[in-house]
Amino acid sequence: MDVGAKAMAEEPRVNELLVRGIVVGLFAENCWIIGNRRTGEAICIDPGDQPQDILALARDLGVRIKLIVNSHGHLDHILGVRAIKEATGAKFLMHRDDLEIARSAGRSALMWLGRYVEPPPEPDAFIADEDEVDVDGVKLKVIHTPGHTPGSCSFYTEGMLFSGDTLFRGSIGRTDLPGGNYDQEMASIIDKLLKLPDETVVLPGHMEETRIGVEKATNPFILMELRRREQR
Repeated sequence: MDVGAKAMAEEPRVNELLVRGIVVGLFAENCWIIGNRRTGEAICIDPGDQPQDILALARDLGVRIKLIVNSHGHLDHILGVRAIKEATGAKFLMHRDDLEIARSAGRSALMWLGRYVEPPPEPDAFIADEDEVDVDGVKLKVIHTPGHTPGSCSFYTEGMLFSGDTLFRGSIGRTDLPGGNYDQEMASIIDKLLKLPDETVVLPGHMEETRIGVEKATNPFILMELRRREQR
């Protein structure tokens, strides 16, 4: 998957960036690698499964994964973290509020996959709203977007938003799992993500890319929430 190319073509300041996605695991989760052509360093977002395929993609791109950053702690986004970290020595970051969800990955795998898996390692550090996470030549701004989970985060760099399971093309992340909160989710989307430029390319945790302006104009959940706010 080669997405975000249009955004890179339109924004010369990010011409050094390499952005590639790979769909992994039973739940067809999008793992993202954001690398720098010049420095050869990269950030991996949400290595959910198939770590050898993720590592192969990084080799094909000619980059080294120096940092693993998770949008949240659900099983389908975190199963590959341990193997990627062990293979690369990369630091692992996530929001503190999803720590217990991540620690329960082994039990979750037993329920959803019918097998126990070793949970991810403990994070090397925690991220928070408005933090910047970076390797040489790649910098992402953290946007805390609770709702899908308490610690859900999205990541923004020039022209691109990695939205995890908060915002999808024509939909939003589910909020019926433990820790989910619909009102929080809608506040995260309306009050934070929709403040980004309309042309921002949204690269989500599942399914296809979209743009902020498209979702603002057509996403039924967003339109319903905007109408509700107008009627207050």
